[in-house]
Amino acid sequence: MLSFNSKVIEVQSLKKYFGEIKAVDNLSLSVGRGEMFGLIGPDGAGKTTTIRCMCGLLQANQGNIEILGLDIKKHKKEVQNNIGYLSQKFSLYGDLSIDENIEFFAEIHNVVDYAKRRADLLDFTRLTPFRNRAAEKLSGGMKQKLALACSLIHKPQIIFLDEPTTGVDPVSRRDFWKILSDLQKEGITVFMSTPYLDEAERCNRIALMNKGKIISLDTPQIVKNSINKNVIEIVTPQARNAHKFLKTNTHLEVQLFGDRINIIIDKSLTTPGTLINLLKQNNIPFEDVRVIDPTLENVFMNLIEKNSN
Repeated sequence: MLSFNSKVIEVQSLKKYFGEIKAVDNLSLSVGRGEMFGLIGPDGAGKTTTIRCMCGLLQANQGNIEILGLDIKKHKKEVQNNIGYLSQKFSLYGDLSIDENIEFFAEIHNVVDYAKRRADLLDFTRLTPFRNRAAEKLSGGMKQKLALACSLIHKPQIIFLDEPTTGVDPVSRRDFWKILSDLQKEGITVFMSTPYLDEAERCNRIALMNKGKIISLDTPQIVKNSINKNVIEIVTPQARNAHKFLKTNTHLEVQLFGDRINIIIDKSLTTPGTLINLLKQNNIPFEDVRVIDPTLENVFMNLIEKNSN
Protein backbone atom coordinates (compact mmCIF):
# COMPACT_ATOMS: atom_id res chain seq x y z
CA MET A 1 0.00 0.00 0.00
CA LEU A 2 1.48 3.34 -1.05
CA SER A 3 1.70 6.07 1.58
CA PHE A 4 1.21 9.76 0.83
CA ASN A 5 1.62 11.23 4.30
CA SER A 6 2.65 14.76 3.35
CA LYS A 7 -0.54 16.60 2.42
CA VAL A 8 -0.22 19.10 -0.44
CA ILE A 9 -3.95 19.74 -0.95
CA GLU A 10 -6.37 20.39 1.91
CA VAL A 11 -9.96 21.40 1.19
CA GLN A 12 -12.44 21.94 4.02
CA SER A 13 -16.17 22.63 3.73
CA LEU A 14 -15.90 24.14 0.24
CA LYS A 15 -19.06 25.76 -1.10
CA LYS A 16 -19.52 27.51 -4.43
CA TYR A 17 -22.87 28.82 -5.64
CA PHE A 18 -23.96 30.30 -8.94
CA GLY A 19 -27.17 32.06 -8.03
CA GLU A 20 -29.48 29.36 -6.68
CA ILE A 21 -27.31 26.55 -8.03
CA LYS A 22 -25.06 24.78 -5.51
CA ALA A 23 -22.20 23.80 -7.81
CA VAL A 24 -20.06 22.60 -4.90
CA ASP A 25 -21.81 21.76 -1.67
CA ASN A 26 -19.71 21.38 1.49
CA LEU A 27 -16.84 19.45 -0.10
CA SER A 28 -13.83 18.31 1.95
CA LEU A 29 -10.81 16.27 0.84
CA SER A 30 -7.04 16.04 1.18
CA VAL A 31 -4.37 14.77 -1.22
CA GLY A 32 -0.87 13.55 -0.40
CA ARG A 33 2.35 14.47 -2.14
CA GLY A 34 2.96 12.25 -5.17
CA GLU A 35 -0.57 10.89 -5.18
CA MET A 36 -2.75 10.47 -8.25
CA PHE A 37 -6.22 11.53 -7.14
CA GLY A 38 -9.33 11.28 -9.30
CA LEU A 39 -12.49 13.36 -8.99
CA ILE A 40 -15.11 11.24 -10.72
CA GLY A 41 -18.61 12.21 -11.78
CA PRO A 42 -20.99 13.06 -14.61
CA ASP A 43 -21.29 16.44 -16.34
CA GLY A 44 -22.70 18.99 -13.91
CA ALA A 45 -21.40 17.18 -10.83
CA GLY A 46 -19.21 20.15 -9.84
CA LYS A 47 -15.79 18.79 -10.85
CA THR A 48 -14.65 21.73 -12.96
CA THR A 49 -15.86 24.27 -10.40
CA THR A 50 -13.96 22.44 -7.65
CA ILE A 51 -10.71 22.43 -9.64
CA ARG A 52 -11.05 26.08 -10.63
CA CYS A 53 -11.55 27.03 -6.97
CA MET A 54 -8.47 25.01 -6.01
CA CYS A 55 -6.40 26.76 -8.68
CA GLY A 56 -7.55 30.21 -7.56
CA LEU A 57 -9.51 30.85 -10.76
CA LEU A 58 -12.84 31.04 -8.90
CA GLN A 59 -13.47 32.41 -5.43
CA ALA A 60 -15.42 30.08 -3.16
CA ASN A 61 -18.45 31.30 -1.23
CA GLN A 62 -17.35 29.40 1.86
CA GLY A 63 -14.63 27.02 2.99
CA ASN A 64 -10.85 26.84 3.11
CA ILE A 65 -8.37 25.66 0.50
CA GLU A 66 -4.68 25.13 1.20
CA ILE A 67 -2.33 24.19 -1.63
CA LEU A 68 1.26 23.31 -0.65
CA GLY A 69 0.48 24.64 2.82
CA LEU A 70 -0.62 28.04 1.48
CA ASP A 71 -4.09 29.57 1.77
CA ILE A 72 -5.28 30.08 -1.82
CA LYS A 73 -7.06 33.32 -0.87
CA LYS A 74 -3.95 34.90 0.65
CA HIS A 75 -1.22 33.43 -1.55
CA LYS A 76 -2.89 32.87 -4.92
CA LYS A 77 0.06 34.01 -7.06
CA GLU A 78 2.59 31.92 -5.16
CA VAL A 79 0.34 28.87 -5.40
CA GLN A 80 -0.19 29.37 -9.14
CA ASN A 81 3.57 29.57 -9.67
CA ASN A 82 3.89 26.06 -8.24
CA ILE A 83 0.99 24.30 -9.93
CA GLY A 84 0.04 23.40 -13.49
CA TYR A 85 -3.49 23.50 -14.86
CA LEU A 86 -4.89 21.82 -17.95
CA SER A 87 -8.40 23.07 -18.62
CA GLN A 88 -11.31 21.12 -20.07
CA LYS A 89 -11.14 22.89 -23.41
CA PHE A 90 -8.05 23.38 -25.58
CA SER A 91 -7.00 26.94 -24.79
CA LEU A 92 -3.62 27.34 -26.50
CA TYR A 93 -2.87 29.48 -29.55
CA GLY A 94 -3.83 27.70 -32.75
CA ASP A 95 -1.74 29.88 -35.05
CA LEU A 96 1.44 29.32 -33.01
CA SER A 97 3.59 26.23 -33.44
CA ILE A 98 4.15 23.67 -30.69
CA ASP A 99 7.54 25.27 -29.94
CA GLU A 100 6.05 28.76 -29.84
CA ASN A 101 3.22 27.77 -27.51
CA ILE A 102 5.64 26.24 -25.01
CA GLU A 103 7.89 29.29 -25.32
CA PHE A 104 4.94 31.58 -24.60
CA PHE A 105 4.04 29.71 -21.40
CA ALA A 106 7.68 29.62 -20.32
CA GLU A 107 7.82 33.40 -20.57
CA ILE A 108 4.53 33.80 -18.67
CA HIS A 109 6.06 31.84 -15.79
CA ASN A 110 9.37 33.72 -16.06
CA VAL A 111 11.27 30.56 -16.95
CA VAL A 112 14.68 31.40 -18.39
CA ASP A 113 16.95 29.05 -20.34
CA TYR A 114 13.97 26.81 -21.08
CA ALA A 115 15.37 25.26 -24.28
CA LYS A 116 16.49 22.00 -22.63
CA ARG A 117 13.31 21.77 -20.55
CA ARG A 118 11.21 22.26 -23.70
CA ALA A 119 13.22 19.61 -25.57
CA ASP A 120 12.77 17.19 -22.68
CA LEU A 121 9.01 17.81 -22.59
CA LEU A 122 8.68 17.35 -26.34
CA ASP A 123 10.56 14.07 -26.08
CA PHE A 124 8.47 13.08 -23.03
CA THR A 125 5.20 13.71 -24.88
CA ARG A 126 6.57 12.38 -28.20
CA LEU A 127 5.87 15.68 -29.94
CA THR A 128 9.43 16.39 -31.14
CA PRO A 129 8.76 15.45 -34.80
CA PHE A 130 5.87 17.94 -34.89
CA ARG A 131 7.43 20.86 -33.03
CA ASN A 132 7.03 23.27 -35.98
CA ARG A 133 3.41 22.35 -36.68
CA ALA A 134 0.70 24.90 -35.83
CA ALA A 135 -1.38 23.88 -32.82
CA GLU A 136 -4.63 24.19 -34.78
CA LYS A 137 -3.45 21.44 -37.13
CA LEU A 138 -2.87 18.90 -34.35
CA SER A 139 -5.16 15.97 -33.54
CA GLY A 140 -7.17 16.03 -30.32
CA GLY A 141 -4.71 13.78 -28.52
CA MET A 142 -1.69 15.81 -29.66
CA LYS A 143 -3.38 19.04 -28.55
CA GLN A 144 -3.82 17.60 -25.07
CA LYS A 145 -0.18 16.51 -24.98
CA LEU A 146 0.87 20.03 -26.01
CA ALA A 147 -1.35 21.56 -23.33
CA LEU A 148 0.23 19.23 -20.78
CA ALA A 149 3.75 20.18 -21.92
CA CYS A 150 2.86 23.88 -21.56
CA SER A 151 1.50 23.29 -18.06
CA LEU A 152 4.74 21.51 -17.06
CA ILE A 153 7.29 23.98 -18.43
CA HIS A 154 7.78 25.69 -15.04
CA LYS A 155 8.21 22.37 -13.14
CA PRO A 156 5.05 22.49 -11.00
CA GLN A 157 4.72 20.38 -7.85
CA ILE A 158 1.03 19.68 -8.51
CA ILE A 159 -0.80 19.41 -11.81
CA PHE A 160 -4.57 19.81 -12.08
CA LEU A 161 -6.20 18.15 -15.09
CA ASP A 162 -9.85 18.80 -15.93
CA GLU A 163 -11.19 15.88 -17.98
CA PRO A 164 -7.94 15.62 -20.00
CA THR A 165 -8.98 12.63 -22.13
CA THR A 166 -12.52 13.65 -23.07
CA GLY A 167 -12.89 13.41 -26.84
CA VAL A 168 -9.45 11.84 -27.26
CA ASP A 169 -9.05 8.66 -29.33
CA PRO A 170 -8.28 5.40 -27.47
CA VAL A 171 -4.61 5.21 -28.55
CA SER A 172 -3.90 8.80 -27.51
CA ARG A 173 -5.80 8.22 -24.31
CA ARG A 174 -3.53 5.27 -23.47
CA ASP A 175 -0.42 7.34 -24.29
CA PHE A 176 -1.68 10.18 -22.11
CA TRP A 177 -2.09 7.84 -19.14
CA LYS A 178 1.45 6.53 -19.65
CA ILE A 179 2.67 10.13 -19.45
CA LEU A 180 0.68 10.75 -16.26
CA SER A 181 2.11 7.60 -14.69
CA ASP A 182 5.63 8.79 -15.51
CA LEU A 183 4.87 12.20 -13.99
CA GLN A 184 3.79 10.53 -10.77
CA LYS A 185 7.04 8.56 -10.69
CA GLU A 186 8.84 11.91 -10.75
CA GLY A 187 6.99 12.87 -7.54
CA ILE A 188 4.47 15.24 -9.14
CA THR A 189 1.03 15.16 -7.54
CA VAL A 190 -1.71 14.60 -10.13
CA PHE A 191 -5.24 15.78 -9.38
CA MET A 192 -7.61 15.04 -12.22
CA SER A 193 -11.31 14.96 -12.99
CA THR A 194 -12.92 12.54 -15.41
CA PRO A 195 -16.37 11.18 -16.31
CA TYR A 196 -14.75 7.85 -17.24
CA LEU A 197 -15.00 5.31 -14.44
CA ASP A 198 -12.48 2.97 -16.10
CA GLU A 199 -9.87 5.72 -15.69
CA ALA A 200 -10.63 5.92 -11.99
CA GLU A 201 -9.10 2.45 -11.56
CA ARG A 202 -5.69 3.97 -12.34
CA CYS A 203 -5.83 6.46 -9.46
CA ASN A 204 -4.48 5.87 -5.96
CA ARG A 205 -7.69 7.30 -4.51
CA ILE A 206 -10.91 8.61 -5.96
CA ALA A 207 -13.83 10.77 -4.89
CA LEU A 208 -17.19 9.98 -6.51
CA MET A 209 -19.04 13.27 -6.92
CA ASN A 210 -22.67 14.02 -7.74
CA LYS A 211 -24.68 17.25 -7.52
CA GLY A 212 -21.85 19.11 -5.82
CA LYS A 213 -21.29 16.51 -3.09
CA ILE A 214 -18.75 13.75 -2.57
CA ILE A 215 -20.69 10.51 -2.09
CA SER A 216 -17.69 8.19 -1.62
CA LEU A 217 -13.94 8.70 -1.18
CA ASP A 218 -11.22 6.04 -0.90
CA THR A 219 -9.13 3.71 -3.04
CA PRO A 220 -11.00 2.32 -6.06
CA GLN A 221 -11.06 -1.17 -4.53
CA ILE A 222 -12.40 -0.01 -1.16
CA VAL A 223 -15.06 2.10 -2.90
CA LYS A 224 -16.15 -0.98 -4.89
CA ASN A 225 -16.29 -3.09 -1.73
CA SER A 226 -18.13 -0.43 0.26
CA ILE A 227 -21.67 -1.30 -0.84
CA ASN A 228 -21.24 -4.95 0.25
CA LYS A 229 -23.35 -6.23 -2.64
CA ASN A 230 -23.21 -8.83 -5.38
CA VAL A 231 -24.08 -8.20 -9.01
CA ILE A 232 -26.06 -10.63 -11.15
CA GLU A 233 -25.31 -9.87 -14.79
CA ILE A 234 -27.77 -10.92 -17.50
CA VAL A 235 -26.75 -10.86 -21.17
CA THR A 236 -29.82 -10.65 -23.37
CA PRO A 237 -30.65 -9.53 -26.93
CA GLN A 238 -33.76 -7.86 -25.49
CA ALA A 239 -31.99 -5.82 -22.83
CA ARG A 240 -34.37 -2.86 -22.87
CA ASN A 241 -37.47 -5.02 -22.62
CA ALA A 242 -35.91 -7.14 -19.88
CA HIS A 243 -34.82 -4.02 -17.99
CA LYS A 244 -38.32 -2.55 -18.17
CA PHE A 245 -39.90 -5.84 -17.07
CA LEU A 246 -37.60 -6.27 -14.06
CA LYS A 247 -37.97 -2.62 -13.00
CA THR A 248 -41.76 -2.89 -13.21
CA ASN A 249 -42.32 -6.31 -11.72
CA THR A 250 -39.64 -6.61 -9.02
CA HIS A 251 -38.22 -4.48 -6.23
CA LEU A 252 -34.66 -5.16 -7.41
CA GLU A 253 -32.14 -2.45 -8.29
CA VAL A 254 -31.68 -2.92 -12.04
CA GLN A 255 -28.99 -1.18 -14.14
CA LEU A 256 -28.82 -1.25 -17.96
CA PHE A 257 -25.49 -1.36 -19.86
CA GLY A 258 -26.00 -1.99 -23.58
CA ASP A 259 -26.94 -5.66 -23.98
CA ARG A 260 -26.26 -6.37 -20.30
CA ILE A 261 -28.43 -5.92 -17.26
CA ASN A 262 -26.83 -5.68 -13.83
CA ILE A 263 -28.94 -6.42 -10.77
CA ILE A 264 -27.53 -5.21 -7.46
CA ILE A 265 -28.43 -7.53 -4.62
CA ASP A 266 -27.55 -8.27 -1.01
CA LYS A 267 -25.12 -11.17 -0.88
CA SER A 268 -27.62 -13.35 0.96
CA LEU A 269 -30.61 -12.74 -1.32
CA THR A 270 -31.72 -13.49 -4.89
CA THR A 271 -29.74 -16.19 -6.69
CA PRO A 272 -29.12 -16.49 -10.45
CA GLY A 273 -31.47 -19.50 -10.49
CA THR A 274 -34.38 -17.42 -9.24
CA LEU A 275 -33.84 -14.84 -11.98
CA ILE A 276 -33.38 -17.50 -14.66
CA ASN A 277 -36.77 -18.98 -13.77
CA LEU A 278 -38.38 -15.52 -13.81
CA LEU A 279 -36.96 -14.78 -17.27
CA LYS A 280 -38.06 -18.17 -18.64
CA GLN A 281 -41.58 -17.83 -17.21
CA ASN A 282 -41.98 -14.52 -19.02
CA ASN A 283 -40.41 -15.60 -22.32
CA ILE A 284 -37.46 -13.24 -22.04
CA PRO A 285 -34.46 -14.67 -23.97
CA PHE A 286 -31.02 -14.54 -22.42
CA GLU A 287 -27.54 -15.74 -23.37
CA ASP A 288 -25.86 -15.76 -19.97
CA VAL A 289 -26.58 -15.14 -16.30
CA ARG A 290 -23.69 -14.93 -13.86
CA VAL A 291 -22.57 -13.40 -10.58
CA ILE A 292 -19.80 -10.78 -10.86
CA ASP A 293 -18.06 -8.37 -8.51
CA PRO A 294 -19.44 -4.81 -8.49
CA THR A 295 -17.76 -2.36 -10.85
CA LEU A 296 -17.34 1.33 -10.13
CA GLU A 297 -20.27 1.96 -12.48
CA ASN A 298 -22.43 -0.32 -10.35
CA VAL A 299 -21.29 1.39 -7.15
CA PHE A 300 -21.73 4.90 -8.50
CA MET A 301 -25.27 4.25 -9.73
CA ASN A 302 -26.11 2.44 -6.48
CA LEU A 303 -24.92 5.39 -4.39
CA ILE A 304 -26.80 7.90 -6.55
CA GLU A 305 -29.96 5.81 -6.16
CA LYS A 306 -29.44 5.58 -2.39
CA ASN A 307 -28.79 9.31 -2.00
CA SER A 308 -31.83 10.25 -4.08
CA ASN A 309 -34.22 8.36 -1.80
